[in-house]
Amino acid sequence: MRVIAGTQKGRRLHSPKGPGVRPTADRVKEALFSILGSRIVGARFLDLYAGTGAIGIEALSRGASHVTFVEPNQSALRVLRANLALCGLEAAADIQACPAEAFLRRAMTGQPPYDILFADPPYRMDTAKELWPMLAGTDIAAPDALIILEHSSKLAVPAEHRRLNVLRQYRYGDTTLSVLGLATQDAPAV
Repeated sequence: MRVIAGTQKGRRLHSPKGPGVRPTADRVKEALFSILGSRIVGARFLDLYAGTGAIGIEALSRGASHVTFVEPNQSALRVLRANLALCGLEAAADIQACPAEAFLRRAMTGQPPYDILFADPPYRMDTAKELWPMLAGTDIAAPDALIILEHSSKLAVPAEHRRLNVLRQYRYGDTTLSVLGLATQDAPAV
């Protein structure tokens, strides 16, 4: 795993060993940040299911002002912390050692909203049933926020769910990036 662009370009990141590890492929990561474009600069970024932190670190490298990493797995958290230290990005990061569902249920009063929410849940997770209601019910997204869901291309994502609307989908083999917006807003260009 490596950082593709920005201040940390080319930096090799630590990755955990084991069969349960599914890092985002470089071409999908590049596509994600191409979709985000200049929106990443100065953005508050939420990395749900952060794993080793590669996506959030890429966001910081490309100019995000702050990233919150949400990850419950202790082994992954050790790697995430080591990767942040390796890149010297600890000051711009907040690590929440809990499941994404617990993080989304908690009230975030007093916290500025996130401009970009990225979720890469386990592919076995039925996103429509489990994650969508939580994302639709949360108030942690800025009014013009983009929510990007990385998921199996086999998973059918509903076009809308309560406040969430699919703005666009990008398929990369077995992986799809679904770009979502909040229904109460003018849809951002993607």
